[in-house]
Amino acid sequence: MINFGAFSFIFLVILLSPTTVSGDCKCDAESGGKINNTEALKYKLASIATILFAGSVGVSIPLLGRRIPTLRPEHDIFFLIKSFAAGVILATGFIHILPDAFESLTSPCLDEKSWRSFPFTGLIAMASAIGTLMVDSLATGFYTRLHFKKSKQFMITPADEEHAGHIHVHTHATHGHAHGSAAHPEEAEELNMAELIRFRVISQVLEIGIVAHSVIIGISLGASQNTKTIKPLLVALSFHQFFEGLGLGGCISQAKFKTTSAAIMATFFSLTTPVGIAIGIGISSVYNENSPTALIVQGVFHAASAGILIYMALVDLLAADFMNPRLQTNFKIQLGANISLLLGAACMSVLAKWA
Repeated sequence: MINFGAFSFIFLVILLSPTTVSGDCKCDAESGGKINNTEALKYKLASIATILFAGSVGVSIPLLGRRIPTLRPEHDIFFLIKSFAAGVILATGFIHILPDAFESLTSPCLDEKSWRSFPFTGLIAMASAIGTLMVDSLATGFYTRLHFKKSKQFMITPADEEHAGHIHVHTHATHGHAHGSAAHPEEAEELNMAELIRFRVISQVLEIGIVAHSVIIGISLGASQNTKTIKPLLVALSFHQFFEGLGLGGCISQAKFKTTSAAIMATFFSLTTPVGIAIGIGISSVYNENSPTALIVQGVFHAASAGILIYMALVDLLAADFMNPRLQTNFKIQLGANISLLLGAACMSVLAKWA
């Protein structure tokens, strides 16, 4: 298990460590715009409440499928909701996070020989996507093997096979019926369990990717003293968290976690950006978002998050659903899913104008 407490402490130590500015560029914390600490604090506190509400509502809608039959994974509308959310997550990776990573790691405030002479952003994003694939595969394999290992105690013993063979001789006429009613349900149960394991791994890996960039975004908003920066971010991030929560909630719903586990995952997602904003408010007096250390940390985290989200959106969400036989055999659902995907990607892409 990842020790998130230690990870957060190390991250903050790196982010807040003293830094020096190199080059001829201006690397001040706020290079322009209206600076009003009191007014900025009001907007920051409002953003905590608004973003918390938006994220909570977004992640809760798919989870309401347990109460509202229409929103359950077995219904057609679930494909449309999940396709829309996948488009949002894909656009988040390509349009929002990856460009920010390029901007941070190619900033003139960084040493040219160390960072700007090689496309580290693309390298980190690629390594992150490959790493996600490996974690995805290894985790799924581990839990699958663990499940089958536990299931071995229910396997038929040689004595049972001999007894079954004896019965087979005397009840040959009914053997075909017995085979159909016993063996197929077991095979279906194993397939369902393998699919369930897959959904659970997907939902947890996706949450890690979303959380990683949400913390950075929250810190950036909380540390800013420029009201012209905070105002559009407040609105844009509210929509951002709502749509991302919609996608994550859909995955959690399909994973069929227990109510407590689902609630913990939903709460953790909802609190991530508000907590990041609170941290940003606390360090706003010493935080310089244009310092080399801050730029490197932001760039690396954004690039890694982009790689995770792009992989998850394309491979685990879109490819899995769009190649689903149920969608392939129903043109209406297929058309609806494609339109929902394009709408989701378009909505999140438009938000890039303000955030």
